[in-house]
This record gives sequence, C-alpha cells and structure tokens, in this order.
Amino acid sequence: MHSPSEADACAEELRAALAAHGITLPSLGVDLPVFASRCPTRPLITLGNCNLLTARALTAALREGAE
Repeated sequence: MHSPSEADACAEELRAALAAHGITLPSLGVDLPVFASRCPTRPLITLGNCNLLTARALTAALREGAE
C-alpha cells in the first residue's frame, strides 16, 4: 500500500514539472477520501478543473515532450 506522504510527494513532483512549463493546476492534490476508506486502494491524484488556456498549455507541453 502507498502512504499519504508518498502520494503528497508525487503530487508535488507533478506540480513542479507542470510549473516548469508555466502550467498551474490549482486543484492538483491528493484525493484524501481514498485514505479514509476501509479498503484503501492506490492513492489518486486529483487534477481538478482547468480553463481552456491551461488545457491548451498542457496539451502543447505534452506534445513538445513527445517529440
């Protein structure tokens, strides 16, 4: 099972990687209800909602990284 601190670290790494491309997802974080479950599963990272500008920037960064 993964620990909450491992999930937090993963979310922060993703936040930093996105920031390196000028992308901010304000709702990015760990989905805490997963850890309150009786049968905890793998932690989920919540990406949340984003506007069109952010979605386009994310798409461009992913395409650039794939080249």
